[in-house]
Amino acid sequence: MTLRPAAGLWIALVSAATFGVSGPFAKSLLEIGWSPGAAVGLRIGGAAVVLLIPVLMAMRGRWSTLRGNALTIGVYGTTAIALCQLFYFNAVQRMSVGVSLLLEYLAPVLIVGFLWLRSRKAPQALTIIGSVTAILGLLLVLDLTGDARLDPVGVLFGLAAAVCLVVFFLMSARVDESLPPLVMAGGGMVVAAATILVLGLTNIMPFRFVFSDVSLAGATYSWIVPVAVLVLVATVAAYVTGIVAAQRLGSKVASFVALTEVMFAVLASWLILGELPSAIQLLGGLLIVAGVVCVRFDELRTADAGAAAPDQPNPVEPLPRA
Repeated sequence: MTLRPAAGLWIALVSAATFGVSGPFAKSLLEIGWSPGAAVGLRIGGAAVVLLIPVLMAMRGRWSTLRGNALTIGVYGTTAIALCQLFYFNAVQRMSVGVSLLLEYLAPVLIVGFLWLRSRKAPQALTIIGSVTAILGLLLVLDLTGDARLDPVGVLFGLAAAVCLVVFFLMSARVDESLPPLVMAGGGMVVAAATILVLGLTNIMPFRFVFSDVSLAGATYSWIVPVAVLVLVATVAAYVTGIVAAQRLGSKVASFVALTEVMFAVLASWLILGELPSAIQLLGGLLIVAGVVCVRFDELRTADAGAAAPDQPNPVEPLPRA
């Protein structure tokens, strides 16, 4: 059944909201002693198990397509899922969820710089304005003149997550349309889980689990609660609703709606953890989002002008990565 655009918009908002809660619930585990590798590993591994049967059903008669896209799925799972989430959770361990996510969402601005260097062609004026606005927002988020000092290692992890997100967006533009989006997501989860397992077993990103109660929204819960939310809500439901929303809205609208993940993450971390960035950091966050919107709008407008055919939805591109 074809859903109305309004329904697709609501589904996209649900996707952004479910992705946005990953940081606060993961941080509740980190605060009782879990390592970032353990939180990411259990989140991705659990999602891979849940998605296994739907992926196998979607792949009936399409195994040659899977083999042809093995490298794409491998890079996607390793970089866009495993390392991106690992770097993000390491940033969350040292800084607030909102600041960590805002650093990650500098990815579109980094893409502008990468494409500028590669093509040696200056971007349009609106893209330059958006990039400068986002950089100014970054300076406010870092609050370099304030009394509080951000953890420099946390900032580096946040920027590393942004670099991984750059890889995700660049790959998404070249996804084979014959590859079902559910297979792309599920296959990526399996590769990501294997990557985290290797990093944990080699002690590069060690696993440390603490099976004690966590504090959420002023109440005490079993550690199973945030784990279940991370796997079922912030990963499985988030990716599935993101795919459905992209199919209904197309890549353009869905990619703009995905920016609301920042707002949902800040709201969730305030309600669940009592974290709220300072006023100057919130202003910086608004500038980052405004700058990214300008960059994306200019990019899509340029693509429209040069496209000979109508835009086709790309179910993978708009998915948030945190």
